[in-house]
Amino acid sequence: MKDQELVFKALADAGRRTLLDRLYEHDGQTLTQLCEHLAMTRQAVTQHLRLLEDAGLVVTSWRGREKLHFLNVVPLQQVYERWIRKFEIPRLHALDSLKRRLEGDGNG
Repeated sequence: MKDQELVFKALADAGRRTLLDRLYEHDGQTLTQLCEHLAMTRQAVTQHLRLLEDAGLVVTSWRGREKLHFLNVVPLQQVYERWIRKFEIPRLHALDSLKRRLEGDGNG
């Protein structure tokens, strides 16, 4: 459960969510690339990336002298499975039932 707490903490900050969005759009970016077009200092981006790495949302790999950052969606999937999916399924069943009633299911 501690891992999910780190994920929620990481997702609580708009700057970190922006970094995740940037990695989603273009995975495997350097720190310099991630800093472009952000209203954050390089040091702030580094700190945010460290927290994202601790939460498992970002993984890194070295290419020569460049450290590349990659989005890891596994922790997000685990949050979805644990916290979101269970609320989604009953709603989908209700919508399906409503759709069938509105369209007429051939029984009436």
